Amino acid sequence: MFSKILIANRGEIAVRIIAACREMGIKTVAVHSTADRECLHVALADQSICIGPASSGASYLNVSAVIAAAETTHAEAIHPGYGFLAENAHFAEIVRDCGMVFIGPKPESIRTMGNKSEARRTMAAFDVPILPGSDGPLENREAALALAGEIGYPVILKASSGGGGRGMRLAWHEGELVSAYDAAGSEAENAFGDATLYLEKYVERPRHIEFQILADGAGRVVHLGERECSVQRRHQKLIEESPSAALSPELREAMGRAAIAATKAARYVNAGTVEFLLAEDGSFSFMEMNTRIQVEHPVTEIVTGVDLVKEQIRIAAGEPMSIPKRRKIRASGHAFEFRVNAEDPETFVPSPGLIEELILPGGPGVRIDTHIYAGYRVPPYYDSLLAKVLVYGADREEAMIRSRRALQMFKIKGIKTSIPLQLRILDDPDFQAGKIDTHFMERFLK
Repeated sequence: MFSKILIANRGEIAVRIIAACREMGIKTVAVHSTADRECLHVALADQSICIGPASSGASYLNVSAVIAAAETTHAEAIHPGYGFLAENAHFAEIVRDCGMVFIGPKPESIRTMGNKSEARRTMAAFDVPILPGSDGPLENREAALALAGEIGYPVILKASSGGGGRGMRLAWHEGELVSAYDAAGSEAENAFGDATLYLEKYVERPRHIEFQILADGAGRVVHLGERECSVQRRHQKLIEESPSAALSPELREAMGRAAIAATKAARYVNAGTVEFLLAEDGSFSFMEMNTRIQVEHPVTEIVTGVDLVKEQIRIAAGEPMSIPKRRKIRASGHAFEFRVNAEDPETFVPSPGLIEELILPGGPGVRIDTHIYAGYRVPPYYDSLLAKVLVYGADREEAMIRSRRALQMFKIKGIKTSIPLQLRILDDPDFQAGKIDTHFMERFLK
């Protein structure tokens, strides 16, 4: 097992990794920008080192600075968390070449799953359900038009190297596809340095279902059930829950088998997430695989009792996962995650600034993952996530009641947050009934 791990991240996920390392008796090194000197992960780690100015490009995304920090502090492994360098295959290769361990999958798996058109092709070869669409990258606009005419509208263009909804355009007819092709390619080039696109049949009101998987170096692959992430705005998730109200035991079994098949197809080792679109008719199709720990991983931890970050570390150290082979992983109860962001709940404009007062909720069934405290100044340079309010109940109804109580007891003064929006969603009849899909927020905000 490792004696020291460097955490190449910031904020709540860095604090979460430190907590896991503390329990395992592993020393931690926190890296930080000049803007994050007062961030909680810096205070909690055993060592800390500044790696650059406020700009993430000059600090948290600066591969040379991160590697130098790890070598200087004699860290044996690097945990990338999520975001920043977490899905950067080149970074994972450099970590390996420098004699350290990247706590995540192999660079080859990151590269395969990071290219969405290549991921589609890989899944198809292993009989994982995929939507009708291009077999690989589109050569030009004419190829897109020909394929769309074959599979039928509506269709959606996606960036091969994409994520977060960038480089994505919907077309309901040929005229829209002509203009969407250039717009999507241009946005993909600006965002990812790669204008390559692929095309899929568009599912009009899908639910977003993802399966948490673990795979160790001995070849064992398990899934830990699903999370539903359908409540999202502009492809950014707001609320996650487990289990999904839409899955029957039979459908859950089928999707779980497909998630394991996808993991094996990618020759994947460590923790990951296989994401599916679930259509109204009950059919499902592979969307993508996230080759890292997810923001919403605690939802699965709560209903299964499995510490996913500890499992990541064990697997990276060459140990088998700690889940007994004969144990069937069973989810119990119901869990929600509410993302508390520093933003205006009406306009969604970011709201950085000084947190003057802070009262965090507690009580039965409530867990808070955060890096903030009274007197902390939220910087304007990074993602607006402040905290994750995680709530557990014996069933969905109890979890919703506890969620409302927890969000009402979360008091923060000095900045605006998304909590009022989350409370409004909890009062929505469709949300309460589990009648959600990826367009829920569009209807809700209208």
